[in-house]
Amino acid sequence: MPSHAPHVLVVGEALVDEVRRADGTTAEHPGGSPANVALTLGRLGRDVRLAAHLGRDERGEQIRTWLADSGVALTPGSDGAAATSVARAVLDGSGAATYDFAITWDLAPGTAATGSTLAVHTGSIAAVLEPGASAVHDLVLAARERSTITYDPNARPSLMGTPEAALARIEPLVAAADVVKVSDEDVEWLYPGAEPVEVARTWARAPGAEQGPAIVVVTLGGEGAVAVCAAGEVRVEAPRVDVVDTVGAGDTFMGALIDGLWERDLLGGDRRDALRSVDLDVLTAVLERCVAAAAITVSRAGANPPRRAELPNTHA
Repeated sequence: MPSHAPHVLVVGEALVDEVRRADGTTAEHPGGSPANVALTLGRLGRDVRLAAHLGRDERGEQIRTWLADSGVALTPGSDGAAATSVARAVLDGSGAATYDFAITWDLAPGTAATGSTLAVHTGSIAAVLEPGASAVHDLVLAARERSTITYDPNARPSLMGTPEAALARIEPLVAAADVVKVSDEDVEWLYPGAEPVEVARTWARAPGAEQGPAIVVVTLGGEGAVAVCAAGEVRVEAPRVDVVDTVGAGDTFMGALIDGLWERDLLGGDRRDALRSVDLDVLTAVLERCVAAAAITVSRAGANPPRRAELPNTHA
């Protein structure tokens, strides 16, 4: 892909999910929240580059092949880890996952957005775990002038310490972002007892930020999603499907959200005002395709997002 072509830069972990199902069987799937977002964008036909931290080992090669098969390019220096990280996911009877990790994270020197980077996405472990987290924060701030910033906290309590410690990293990124996606489960961990949509409203006002995010989306699992923006709030219902597991569902939603905003010419630093004044009908159409994409992912094993041909055309 030409380096000057309009693209999304995704910054964060790619790892192997070692999944143990409720019946005791196990399987390995490539994954990692930012990698899954990049994969979704690649499968939707977008030019996407991933800044990751892989080892030059068998699992790293598995991830490289998985990404390449969906059109995701790795940025230079993404193979600098001593070993490829592993997330061990244990699924309960409903398919929901809990995780523990053997992970390291760092960002290769020189990784940066360019003039053709329409958006920079980051989140989850990469935005919290040192030594890479500080470099990610610096990259985001440097990119903000010319790129849309999207962020998904995607909390991993076993890695992130206390909610208070995690929020010290998360809230500055929320304030710097243009688009934030957060799950109701993440809100419950970060702000026990808080109402998720009320937290979204607070984030949309982002105390201390010049403006705060233009759009904050709260995903509600099988109940759909709610978005808060300057024009008001919208809620969409999730399609009813038989759930195999929830691995990668939120990341699929995030990738589809970035894709939908790109499709409507709402990405790029010069489109920030247009994004901030997004129409509720447009936002509803974008979210409807996000929940449709996530529903496909939960209907099959592992982080296996749909390709564009599998999604309904909901362009408003």
